[in-house]
Amino acid sequence: QVQLVESGGGLVQAGGSLRLSCAASGRTFSSYDMGWFRQAPGKEREFVASISRSSGSTYYADSVKGRFTISRDNAKNTVYLQMNSLKPEDTAVYFCAASMLFRAVRSTSYDHWGQGTQVTVSS
Repeated sequence: QVQLVESGGGLVQAGGSLRLSCAASGRTFSSYDMGWFRQAPGKEREFVASISRSSGSTYYADSVKGRFTISRDNAKNTVYLQMNSLKPEDTAVYFCAASMLFRAVRSTSYDHWGQGTQVTVSS
């Protein structure tokens, strides 16, 4: 069992940057692939990025590739999402999630979720 708490969201102008953090409780953090998802009002939750247990592999949605970077620190039980060159269409609630599966991009493949943090990008 792992519990996840996101932080770092906020209001930023287009072109700006934010770094989201997700702190995990428990001693099994390194046993999970970690992912970030987002959900805008009226839209379905969508995959943003994921990272493997050892940080050896990362995956990104095409919409964020080249602008966002996912990383993790297993010693600190934390996963990060560095978001640069933000656009108004990045506005959403961002969730981190943990999966026992490898290379998971579907939300149904994730077992544990945080409560989400709001990111708002103004034009």
